[in-house]
Amino acid sequence: MVPFSLIWEGVKNLATDHAPVVPISLFVAVLCLCLVIGHMLEENRWVNESIVAIIVGIIAGIILLLVTKGKSSHILTFNEELFFIYLLPPIIFNAGFQVKKKQFFHNFLTIMLFGVIGVFISTSIITCGSWWIFPKLKLLGLSGQDYLAIGTIFSSTDTVCTLQVLHQDETPLLYSLVFGEGVVNDATSVVLFNAVQKLDVTRFSSKTFQVIGDFFYLFVSSTGLGVLAGLLTSYILKALCFGRHSSIREIALMLLMAYLSYMLAELFDLSGILTVFFSGILMSHYAWYNVTETSRITTRNVFATMSFIAETFIFLYVGMDALDIEKWKMTQLSFGNLLGIYSSLILLILLGRAAFVFPLSALANYTNTRAASDQASSITFKHQIIIWWAGLIRGAVSIALAFKQFTYSGVTSDPVNATMITNTIIVVLFSTLVFGFFTKPLIRYLLPHTATRKNIIHEESGPPVEDLNLPLLSLDESAATNISRAKESLSMLLESPVFTIHHYWRRFDDAYMRPFFGGPHHNGSEC
Repeated sequence: MVPFSLIWEGVKNLATDHAPVVPISLFVAVLCLCLVIGHMLEENRWVNESIVAIIVGIIAGIILLLVTKGKSSHILTFNEELFFIYLLPPIIFNAGFQVKKKQFFHNFLTIMLFGVIGVFISTSIITCGSWWIFPKLKLLGLSGQDYLAIGTIFSSTDTVCTLQVLHQDETPLLYSLVFGEGVVNDATSVVLFNAVQKLDVTRFSSKTFQVIGDFFYLFVSSTGLGVLAGLLTSYILKALCFGRHSSIREIALMLLMAYLSYMLAELFDLSGILTVFFSGILMSHYAWYNVTETSRITTRNVFATMSFIAETFIFLYVGMDALDIEKWKMTQLSFGNLLGIYSSLILLILLGRAAFVFPLSALANYTNTRAASDQASSITFKHQIIIWWAGLIRGAVSIALAFKQFTYSGVTSDPVNATMITNTIIVVLFSTLVFGFFTKPLIRYLLPHTATRKNIIHEESGPPVEDLNLPLLSLDESAATNISRAKESLSMLLESPVFTIHHYWRRFDDAYMRPFFGGPHHNGSEC
């Protein structure tokens, strides 16, 4: 029989010889454990995948602390570059690729109200509140730029918990608003965070207000780059007919072009999130119809799988990082002051969220009521509560932005910066566990399954639909006919702007874009 000492010596030698491989192997094993436990708790009314990953991460961190005798709770060291370069792109690209474009663009103005204007309102409240409260709680040493960064960090939401409960077919309007706002919110938070980095708050001159100009420049430029990448990929797949020889090349090209668009955006100091999101939308709208049936099924599953693994990875690490002894030792504040800071941040998040959800919902309802004769697209008070609740949870983007602002490659020796990292982790843990636990019961209480499909947006609402094959203007018709058609179009635009823009975009898309880039009516069957 082999002595136990020899076995232990062999294990130690193996760990020494393969030092870089051991932590990765352990982390992958814990990821697999998360998948198994998440599957077993699928029907649980309180728990979702994010909560499972965080709890498993905390348990793994405790075990590591015991094994290392309190030295470390980490298997891997977090680096914000790892997050932004490898983990975030598949999450955002999959969101764009899987989005239901019809609902997303039908509610585009409302989504932009929540996702852009809402972030500015929330950031302002959190920034001003923390600037006033933190010094009273003995948290000193933060600059004006730090406070603005804090506002953007805690304005970034994570709507995964809510989306796992909502059913797209039963509540299409609510699902579209929560999903769309979640993606636009993350993109806006990152773009605004990057704009804040360029701001010199010590000089209150006209240059200070360039942050708004920088924001819109980044927003438009990043979106344009994503659209260009999506259209280029679609044209290449349609023109070269990759599917005749290999479906693998089709999938590989879509993946690599999406990742290339993200990296180019980062290279040009744009927002990679916006770029890869709109690249995903364009690829699902055009490129998806230019690939074989096998590739269509494979792409949806592969992109969703990559996104799921990346999200689980992040929440698992958050659970482990909550037990980082070194950061807790650096914090020089008393427990009472730390508890006050955590409570203040949670309260500011609640207030900042409510300050824009309810007023902007009223504004959206007012404009929708004027634009349509029915109430199908109105946001009810119950829906507003769910939208407000869905945005209370903080997640991966908040963690990554905090590490980017207050650490260097995941490490800090400044007590103030260490305090802000622990603050962020506690807020993410509290919001995910507490708000996440009550998400399923709240939605099931407010939206029982018997009251389904009340919020379906009827395509027939609004002005009568014209024949999509009619030209916008025709040289073969009289000037009077063209003038009359132009007047009708202007009247439609004033009465129902979203419906009219969508209507004419469909006509333009069917007549010019899909024949060139691909679509359901021109799916490259000639290949």
